[in-house]
Amino acid sequence: MAKKVNLFRLTEKKIAVIGAGSWGTAISILLAKKGFVVSLWARDEKFACEAQSKRSNPRYLPNVIFPENLDVSFKMDDVVKGAEVIALVVPSHGMREVVKKLKSFLKDQIIISLAKGIEVDTLMRMSEVIASELPEKFFEKIAVISGPNHAEEVSLEIPSTTVVSAHKKEVALKVQNMFMTPYFRVYTNPDIIGVEVGGATKNIIALATGMSDGLGYGDNTRASLMTRGLAEMTRLGLNMGAQSSTFAGLSGMGDLIATCTSRHSRNRNTGEKIAKGMTLEEVTAETKMVAEGTKTTKAVYRLAEKRCIDMPITRAVYQVLYENKRPLNCVSDLMMRGAKDELKAFGY
Repeated sequence: MAKKVNLFRLTEKKIAVIGAGSWGTAISILLAKKGFVVSLWARDEKFACEAQSKRSNPRYLPNVIFPENLDVSFKMDDVVKGAEVIALVVPSHGMREVVKKLKSFLKDQIIISLAKGIEVDTLMRMSEVIASELPEKFFEKIAVISGPNHAEEVSLEIPSTTVVSAHKKEVALKVQNMFMTPYFRVYTNPDIIGVEVGGATKNIIALATGMSDGLGYGDNTRASLMTRGLAEMTRLGLNMGAQSSTFAGLSGMGDLIATCTSRHSRNRNTGEKIAKGMTLEEVTAETKMVAEGTKTTKAVYRLAEKRCIDMPITRAVYQVLYENKRPLNCVSDLMMRGAKDELKAFGY
């Protein structure tokens, strides 16, 4: 009989969460409810002070109250001091800068990336960005978490699942036990490349499905984009050394479904607004939130070109975002491509 994990316990262990957006806040609340001492870092001093005094995140999750054992600060050294684990929940394009600031405060903590993206300049995954900025001893202490996890739902204790991957099995198991709750189920997967590639590329497909919705197309089109998008994700992942089965899991198909269909999805919403005539700059100014897929599109497009991987949906989204191509014209181009074999297109 499987041994049950003790999910809730009061503990003096401290966890530092770097990044006070909606996802960073939701994760902080989850961990605090488990009994950990949680310190949340916000970049902006005024915002940090307001969140601390109001005991909520007034900008992103205003209706969720902080547990008593969750504090917010703009002082990174105070947040990290005494922490055994550090969760990095920052936009992918800001990851390197944050790790550079963080490394002078580190000792031997586990470092968890909850960001989903590829760095544009280096084409590195987030775990690679972190490893490149830290001493070699931290390599085996790096883990990543990815899955169909909208902050709005996790913060309200709506049942969700996710996956953790790490270079070392013991680290993945420790993180799994740390994050597991009755409403947040955590699986492990040793394929860190696949977990990260899936989490990054699904945002591009969400932009495409949003554009399809904005053009007034229906369920058939959305389902087609998601399925063919999964093929693109898998092809790229296999070329980079990932396992194909990972893309049928939570960080692949699971996250793809959530991000392409949810009202909470920034990427889907961004794609829809662009298809209706707004520019990327106008959407960004209006939402004041980061749609990770817009930058990831540029990185993955370059990665596909470099590796000679056929990713037509990614290419189409790139052309809309950065070459001013009309979404309607992209649809025609995608539909009129040469005939293909479906399974070969998945890389089998």
